[in-house]
Amino acid sequence: MAHETRPPATYDDLRAVFINCTLKRSPEISNTQGLMDRSIALMRAQGVTVQNFRFVDHDVATGVYPDMREHGWATDAWPDEIWPSIDAADILVVGGPIWLGDNASITRKLIERLYSMSGLFNEKGQYIYYGKVGGALITGNEDGVKHCAMSILYSLQHIGFTIPPAADAGWIGAIGPGPSYLDPGSGGPESDFTNRNTTFMTWNLLHTARRLKDAGGIPAYGNLRQAWKDGERWGYDANPEYR
Repeated sequence: MAHETRPPATYDDLRAVFINCTLKRSPEISNTQGLMDRSIALMRAQGVTVQNFRFVDHDVATGVYPDMREHGWATDAWPDEIWPSIDAADILVVGGPIWLGDNASITRKLIERLYSMSGLFNEKGQYIYYGKVGGALITGNEDGVKHCAMSILYSLQHIGFTIPPAADAGWIGAIGPGPSYLDPGSGGPESDFTNRNTTFMTWNLLHTARRLKDAGGIPAYGNLRQAWKDGERWGYDANPEYR
């Protein structure tokens, strides 16, 4: 079967943000970062502008409002240090570890802060994340890659992100205590399964972001909150006649 031997488009006008939700502050080694770096390198090789944040390094307040300084917190790095990069990006990749079979607390904190901005609108009047693409990368040494990715990707699509096919990848090694992704002899960086899924995820993010950008985002028909409030229903019949 014939296959393309070169990318079908260029991607050097795209912007991506990778947010590592490890529990470890810099400069401690993060296994999640090790896996994220593979996807980052592939994007940068295509000319994509990539920013990478370790979320725990930033003094981000807990909460579901755009600026928690307006709700009793003395400091909040979210609106000034993190949010502008996400707002400007075409692609967001959330990466994090598995703890007790689920996403780490820092991952959930990020999801909550993303949700805090979901009441904002883009220039078309759509929810702010319309036209952006989301993916997930997970590491650990216990079961839960699919469960953690499912939670992240559901959350992202619910607030407006477009999720491509195969938009997640991960590495857990053997189930139970054992070496982590970057530990010598772990087999993580050599895992063909993980490397394949990370590559597929990265290219599917790029392809989907390319198509959305070229199309001017998601069409602004049938999804404008203010228009709904004003009475527009785009063909929806609230009182269908059943026979």
